[in-house]
Amino acid sequence: MMLKHCFPGFLLSLLLTGGAGTQPACHSLKPQRVRFHSRNFHNVLLWQPGCTLSSNRSIYFVQYKMYGERDWKNKAECWGTQEFFCDLTNETSNLQEPYYGRVRMASAGSYSGWSMTPRFIPWWETTIEPPVINITRVNGSLSVVLHSLNSPYRDQKGKTVSMENYYELEYRVFIFKNSAKMEQQVYEGPRRVVEIEALIPPSGACIVAEIYIPRLDRGSPRSPKRCVGGA
Repeated sequence: MMLKHCFPGFLLSLLLTGGAGTQPACHSLKPQRVRFHSRNFHNVLLWQPGCTLSSNRSIYFVQYKMYGERDWKNKAECWGTQEFFCDLTNETSNLQEPYYGRVRMASAGSYSGWSMTPRFIPWWETTIEPPVINITRVNGSLSVVLHSLNSPYRDQKGKTVSMENYYELEYRVFIFKNSAKMEQQVYEGPRRVVEIEALIPPSGACIVAEIYIPRLDRGSPRSPKRCVGGA
């Protein structure tokens, strides 16, 4: 499969909101907290600087390899970068294979040692993002259409590949009747179109959904609420 080249928006949000974590205590020049962060197979290496926190001249070098390979490979786009992240989506596209990444720092002619990630298997460790939901009122019922988001891959015809191609997904759908302010689960299963026969009160109702992967016994966060008014 071919990769769709795009910078994952979730990473920009993660970095801007401080999701990478607090700065570590300064004990080493080596980069700290080196790890993969993955959502829907957008696999990004993250790290934090070591002791040269105040230097604007520090640069970083990134390498990666698949488990069992002898030699590390340089990531050209992150060789001498001043960023604290490196997109390795292309380089980790064999999704059930284990990978490692590592980072070293250079500053004022000094080089740190390498800091390596734990083993990373994209298929097992990526976070599934919530489904997209659309609601239509049909007579006295609600028709809920669910879509999982796409992976960063394209098929041979150039079409984006859904996360449904990699997992057997189930959907859980919940309704909130605004007057009662209580939730009720109304569906769990693989269907992507769900009919809800529910009396909508004058105050309206809201729908949320989440994805569950039975084989991994984990799922996505919940989607944002989609609401409809009462009759």
